[in-house]
Amino acid sequence: MADFLEIARFALQRAASLGAGQVEAYLNAGKELVVEVRDGQVETMKLAQDRGLGLRVMVGNSVGFAFTTDLVKTAVDDIVRQAVSNAASAAPDPYRVLPEPASAYPELDLYDPAIRKATVEEKIELARAMERAARDFDPRVKIIESAAYHDAEVEVTLVNSRGIKATYRSAYCGLYMSLVAEENNDSQTGFAMDYRLQYDQLNPVKVGREAAERAVRMLGAKPVTTRRAAVILEPYVVTGFLGLLGPGLTAEAVQKNRSPFAGKVGQEVASPLVNIIDDGALAGGIASAPFDGEGVPTGRTVLIEGGILRGFLHNTYTAARDGVKSTGNGVRGSFKSPPEVGTTNFFIQPGTISPEDLIRDTQQGLYVTEVLGMHTANPISGDFSVGAAGILIENGQLTRPVRGVAIAGNLLDLLKQVDGVASNLTFFGGRGAPAIRVAGMSISGH
Repeated sequence: MADFLEIARFALQRAASLGAGQVEAYLNAGKELVVEVRDGQVETMKLAQDRGLGLRVMVGNSVGFAFTTDLVKTAVDDIVRQAVSNAASAAPDPYRVLPEPASAYPELDLYDPAIRKATVEEKIELARAMERAARDFDPRVKIIESAAYHDAEVEVTLVNSRGIKATYRSAYCGLYMSLVAEENNDSQTGFAMDYRLQYDQLNPVKVGREAAERAVRMLGAKPVTTRRAAVILEPYVVTGFLGLLGPGLTAEAVQKNRSPFAGKVGQEVASPLVNIIDDGALAGGIASAPFDGEGVPTGRTVLIEGGILRGFLHNTYTAARDGVKSTGNGVRGSFKSPPEVGTTNFFIQPGTISPEDLIRDTQQGLYVTEVLGMHTANPISGDFSVGAAGILIENGQLTRPVRGVAIAGNLLDLLKQVDGVASNLTFFGGRGAPAIRVAGMSISGH
């Protein structure tokens, strides 16, 4: 960290001497390990490391950006000149400002030393245990496509000319499994994943069994006839819809007229059961950090509360344009790009009913476990038509597996039709959701 601060200080001084009014140095160093096992043997092992500096400079109201992976002084000097020169050719914009220091940052437990301490052999054994658990679950599990252990750690240092000097270290670990079950010339896939900030919370047996169960329960799946019915979406499926929803809840999308929520703050945009939150300081959240990609403290932003749209996610730029404060959502994937507005730990708040009771409470419908083609949905209009698979609900019971149907609609209509929110909030990376029931959806079958 110390050399990062030294490099940042040098970059700030050089940029100031070349006429930059405001300067921001963002440095990060990351390392990532992926181990894949097949039939108990290590199939691939990848260790990747990355470190570098991203520099933003403001000359007047124009911004220039440049980055380097070479942190020696001559290379840093080169990108300072490049960033200043880039600013000279950028259009001026009065809302381009850097944030001031905060009085405090949230205190978060983001680095578990056990992740680094565990040997590679122990990590391989987690993947093996997951694979064994899947095979032991049911003899119909025939092919393990991927049994992987994954971890990553990152150190971030951010210094700007307005006085911000902030740093943090974080790490996460996870297990991922995908497999195929076969019976009577029918094959079905299943997957499961679990990502944690704490190494000892990983449960390979649970992940392996879950992937196997997801595949086995779909054996013999057939389409149903076309109908309109209640649909319960499993947590993973809901997070897919959340991925579609997230960009529309950013102030950037609103300001560019690319959001279906533009002009609707204070209005009802969802069922009263729906609460959507983004929380960059969530305890245990994979996307948690004490500050965002600009040095603004992270925190909890309630976007939809009781179905009412409360506001949008902001970084410093969109906040300046709207005359509000940044919500700490200036996210950046790495030092190679300037911050954009994005989600952190983005989730639907759980309800109080168990998923089992939600199913029991549904006379007829479809329990959707998988959707295909979510990337074809339109994030601006909210229209979607996706392939779906799941299990038929008859008289409050899960009966037979269904595949080869499609569900279609509009995301905003779907939100308004929610009439049940289960208690099983589950995170998949930075997005989380419980199972939700939509009162009526068009299901196209045969």
